[in-house]
Amino acid sequence: MGIFNIFGNQLSKVIRWDNADSTMLWYKYPSKRDEIINASKLIVAPGQGCILVYEGQIADVIETEGSFNLETDNHPFITTLTKLRQNFESEYKLDIYFFRRAQIINQHWGTPSPIKFIDSTYNIPVEIGLNGNFSYRIAEPRHFFTQIIGTRTELYTNEMSAVITERILQLVANVINEKRYSYTEIDGKLDDIAHDIGAKTNNEYTKMGLCLTDFRIVGTQFDEQTQERIGRVADISADIKAAEQAGLSYTELEKLRALRDAARNEGGLAGTGLQLGVGMELGKKFNEQTDSFISAGNSDAAEKLRKLKILLDEEIISQADFDTKKQEILSKM
Repeated sequence: MGIFNIFGNQLSKVIRWDNADSTMLWYKYPSKRDEIINASKLIVAPGQGCILVYEGQIADVIETEGSFNLETDNHPFITTLTKLRQNFESEYKLDIYFFRRAQIINQHWGTPSPIKFIDSTYNIPVEIGLNGNFSYRIAEPRHFFTQIIGTRTELYTNEMSAVITERILQLVANVINEKRYSYTEIDGKLDDIAHDIGAKTNNEYTKMGLCLTDFRIVGTQFDEQTQERIGRVADISADIKAAEQAGLSYTELEKLRALRDAARNEGGLAGTGLQLGVGMELGKKFNEQTDSFISAGNSDAAEKLRKLKILLDEEIISQADFDTKKQEILSKM
């Protein structure tokens, strides 16, 4: 044996996770016989933890950072390691694992395909996509080691985050369908939705020894077909409300519009094979319908003017028609 090897075995060594990769969640210390026998300290850096496994059994778990003197510290882990140092038989009996106690933050998630549900207001199918981020940490290292890690020597955060994301997506779909928020409500309810998804996710990951520390929804996307359907339905709903304010049913409002369009559109009349006289008759009928609507009930002048303004706003009559009929009403006051 050379002189450098002799001095090397006699020098004290330190067991620690050197150059810890921020993307690594779990790391097995590369045990070497001389390092274990000659080690004087175990260093657990801030945000780290350590597990000692001897002969296939977890001997101890350290979840606080610090520098531990392997000869004097009164700690189950140190006691076990000290005995091994004194009577070391085989490096294969001992495994040392470091793990990350700090949070893994801002992990992104997004729905790969739209989530489908029935809109509670418009009662039509809606498709929505969502995206956001989450943070988590190892909460129960012993459980995480036995149930997830097994014989692995390394585990990176992106691998674990991918597993979490896969399960989040199903929970997102479940919550969206449970909440049954309308298309017009969802963007204002994102905090509520995120809270429920986070709670359900945490229940799921507690079984794995993990803890979800934050969950957020930062964006929603509705497909074009959904937006078009909602737009059409919203227009009809607005028309119904306008008709109600005018004292009409939606059907009556549409009839007035149809008469207006037919009376004004000579091409439309010609296309249906109608003669000019019929077009004039339609115009007369349209005027009669609007006059009947304005005068319906015991309407006073103010009420008639209000109804007249509604017809103008709904483009049932033109500005010229409005001005003419307004003058007629005012002249009778």
